[in-house]
Amino acid sequence: MKIPLLVSLLAIPFAVQAKTKWIEAESFAHLGGWVLDTQFIDIMGSPYLMAHGMGKIVRDAETEIEMPTGEYTVWVRTKNWVGPWDAPGAPGRFQIALNGKTLEHAFGANGKDWQWEKAGPVHLDGKTKLSLKDLTGFDGRVDAIVLSDDSSFTPDVSMRKKMLNLPQETPETSEYDLVVVGGGYSGMGAAVSGARQGLKVAFIQNRPVLGGNGSSEIQVWAMGGTRRGLYPHLGEIIEEMADRASNSPAADPQEFNDKLKEDVVRAEKTLDLFLNTHVYQVEMGKDAKKIRSVTGLDTKSGKETRFVGKFFVDCTGHGSVGALAGAEFMMEEKGRMGMSNMWVMQNLKKPVSWPQTSWALPLELQDFPEPQTMAPVGKKNKANQTGYDLGYKPVPNPEDYVHGEWFWESGFDKHPINDLELIRDHNFRAVYGAVSALKNLKPEKYGTYDLTWLAYIGGPRESRRIVGDLILNGEDMVKGVIHPDGCVPTTWDQDLHYPKEQYMKKFPENPFISRAEFGKHTDRKNGYPVPYRCFYSKDIGNLFMAGRTISVERHALGSTRVMRTCGMMGEVVGKAAWICVRHHTSPRGVYEQYLDILKDLMSQPGSMRRDTIEGSLYVPNNAKKLPDIQSDSIDPKKLEGIVIDDKDAELNGKWTHGEGLKPYVGDYYSYGSDKNASARFAFSVKETGPYEVRIFFQPHENRAKSAPVTVLSANGEKTVSVNQTQKPKLDLGAYSLGVFTFNSGEESAVIFRTEGAKGNIHLDAVQVLPAK
Repeated sequence: MKIPLLVSLLAIPFAVQAKTKWIEAESFAHLGGWVLDTQFIDIMGSPYLMAHGMGKIVRDAETEIEMPTGEYTVWVRTKNWVGPWDAPGAPGRFQIALNGKTLEHAFGANGKDWQWEKAGPVHLDGKTKLSLKDLTGFDGRVDAIVLSDDSSFTPDVSMRKKMLNLPQETPETSEYDLVVVGGGYSGMGAAVSGARQGLKVAFIQNRPVLGGNGSSEIQVWAMGGTRRGLYPHLGEIIEEMADRASNSPAADPQEFNDKLKEDVVRAEKTLDLFLNTHVYQVEMGKDAKKIRSVTGLDTKSGKETRFVGKFFVDCTGHGSVGALAGAEFMMEEKGRMGMSNMWVMQNLKKPVSWPQTSWALPLELQDFPEPQTMAPVGKKNKANQTGYDLGYKPVPNPEDYVHGEWFWESGFDKHPINDLELIRDHNFRAVYGAVSALKNLKPEKYGTYDLTWLAYIGGPRESRRIVGDLILNGEDMVKGVIHPDGCVPTTWDQDLHYPKEQYMKKFPENPFISRAEFGKHTDRKNGYPVPYRCFYSKDIGNLFMAGRTISVERHALGSTRVMRTCGMMGEVVGKAAWICVRHHTSPRGVYEQYLDILKDLMSQPGSMRRDTIEGSLYVPNNAKKLPDIQSDSIDPKKLEGIVIDDKDAELNGKWTHGEGLKPYVGDYYSYGSDKNASARFAFSVKETGPYEVRIFFQPHENRAKSAPVTVLSANGEKTVSVNQTQKPKLDLGAYSLGVFTFNSGEESAVIFRTEGAKGNIHLDAVQVLPAK
């Protein structure tokens, strides 16, 4: 069954007539500074090259062609990417050069959609160097180039396959036990878990790196608690390759450790990894309710391969494989969570110019939240704090970076697949408009800053969800309804995103700043066990799902969609796939007949493996030892000195308990901004003398920018203003208020007040230590 694309997905240069040549941009021998964009193949029919220089002209992309001597017309398929909004100017302009001679025509300056633009004639004679010359650094894009000596010839994307003279029959692989499509956390978990059960696995990813939203390309923290609940070994596979980034996005993309992910995957001997391969077609078997194969397009060479398998896992995030196979799926018409493109600016300590961006969103400083400084990693090396070998060194001066975080998000009412390119480009216009506003309207602070990273690959949150034998609803989590096949612990609150009203006044039809609305949850420490029946299609007999594509209603999706949780779904699916192969059953059959075997496998350590499908499980000698599980909470009894938890403080006014920001002291923390609310942490010391006073909190953008904290000591009252949007410099979220003198036996106190705080006051604990 073919995907409903606008055009066929084929890409390789090949002469089809004596004097006509179709050249796919992605097949260029040298990309220079241009990047390969594969995320919109299902919309416009092909990967393309983009000059993503963030305002700096990128190096030429170059390749060599050979043409008979003659006069040729040049056609380029391109797009004026701000055209859909009738924005002034054309940021994506570029030119073509042939043997060093640049054509006068500037491509990418007209129209509102992908189109063919014409230039020439040009004289060619034999071997010719073809170059793409960026003019702006602002995301010019090229799909294909056609040269023809026929002046009446007009190319059309429907001609692509015929003109490239590609074979009619697509070669196919031998049969895999498990074909995993999608290389995010869910796909990594499924592929490695299946391989460790002795399955022959094909693992297919349409980007050059693994990790999906948690890769260096997108840079979203991998959240969700692992190694807990009913099956505490779930999550051990994911923890072998999860990132330990200190910020999202990071000052240095290496914090997302793409290499570690790929190394763990490639270490599996029965796993074949296919990067840069986009699945766009599904072939059903003789039994129309089962998939026989999926067809993947090599996004660089254009080579097509049909991957034959016994079982398949849709980890695409968009439910693409399920939709192609005819599986029933759910998707909201409007009001979905959107897609983020995050960004970073660095203080270079010298004046940095910035181009005019008349085509960007015309923003003032009040139209968006000011970017926050990167959180410091801490005095210790982060590896020592987590117990993990990070494989990189954190940047030495994170305070020199600011970042546009997860809430730079749009597309709430746009189609999550058909409108993806428009959503991403709207995010571009918002970010470039914000940078222009910061540099032009606040030059005293941002005149020395430069835009050093902007994700051109978007981070989507909500799309198709394939219907399984059970659709998990959010109320089950709230009520604590435990299903007999409950397995993967979900610990994230039911977190849905909506446009933030404060910033949607100027662009109400397409806002670009979001807010998170957290619903109810149950046990965040142990997690709510998501049922296995959510992990396979009710319609397609050999199709599993893991990640955002699973069978949940959207409130439950708000909890299950975070990456470590998705990764554990993949681990369960890999184990269930072994049961399917070994016992000649279906994903549904695992639930109906072999659930006890699945439960036993989920109880085994993640490092266990079998060499063949019939072999026994064992722990290899070189199995990676994981650090002990770190609790979300800090036991106050294990802290030095006098510790007063927020549950023991005298609270006046409205305060809310929370557990989402980790770690916290005791059972929870409290927060609030109610007018005239206060909290008094009283204590007394046994010996008169100087003491250091610390408070505990975890940062968040909605926390107080100037929390007034008063210390009552032998010297009287002293109020310290604390910015709780920034991470404390001491370990575990401790912040020092200073050294104070206290008299033995006298009541002393630390008092928080909400007046003038500029955000939610965060209360957790107060610690009093003898001064050193």
